[in-house]
Amino acid sequence: MTKQVQTDLRGEGQAAAGRRKPSQVSRLRASWRLARAFLHLFHGLFIVVVRFPRLNEEARALHVQVWARALLRHLGLRVEVRGDVVSPGPLLLASNHISWLDIMSLHAARYCRFVAKADIQRWPLVGRLVAGAGTLFIQRESRRDAMRVVQHMAERLRAGEVLAVFPEGTTSDGQSLLPFHANLLQAAISADAPVQPVALDFLDSRGERSLAPCYIGDDSLLDTAWRTARSKGLVVRVTYGTPQTAQGRDRRAWADALRDEVIRLRDQPAPDGEQAVR
Repeated sequence: MTKQVQTDLRGEGQAAAGRRKPSQVSRLRASWRLARAFLHLFHGLFIVVVRFPRLNEEARALHVQVWARALLRHLGLRVEVRGDVVSPGPLLLASNHISWLDIMSLHAARYCRFVAKADIQRWPLVGRLVAGAGTLFIQRESRRDAMRVVQHMAERLRAGEVLAVFPEGTTSDGQSLLPFHANLLQAAISADAPVQPVALDFLDSRGERSLAPCYIGDDSLLDTAWRTARSKGLVVRVTYGTPQTAQGRDRRAWADALRDEVIRLRDQPAPDGEQAVR
């Protein structure tokens, strides 16, 4: 997708909303946010390299969650959590995918081990941090590697861990969802583990869906980071659905059902009473 198409897409979304442009902070403040976030990335690298070897898994998980919340806060994001955070595992989280911030957003809500495309491992600095948080990397174009990862996932689920996947396989435009791929769900079927649908949404200061953090097409990490830092009152909403088992469905039928549920969770109105905000 070219930058012109992306620009047209965002313009159409804003026109459809029929409202003024979302509020932005000054360039100076945005630059300060990015500087703090950049320094925080190096702090995370220090934790991974120096502290993690001396910590047990529970302590590592807590460090990851606290660090992720702080990174989002430095970029000006507030995290809003809806639904029940199931603990402990075995459990597989299935979420839609919008931005490179998705992993940090889900970690901020609860710690889990991600299954992500191997490309992320080559991202400067971020890749090292994601790997240090226990991410399992997969070469999606390799059927053999996918089978290896599915087997490893099933082993981890049988051990009682909480894993997370992005069944779309890549980031969407932030407005709609791509089809859910079913391959990785085989791990939950093999381990007889439940899958919990999770909906991610980024909202601007008006409460409208924000496209600032989207990472698609020719976008670079710097592009999305700058748009995010410029945004005022940005909220990432993490909505947890009800865990479900296969119930005799094959993985393709299950993937379609999970996608429908994630769409429903994204579009449902706010519940009565206070929402969990972190």
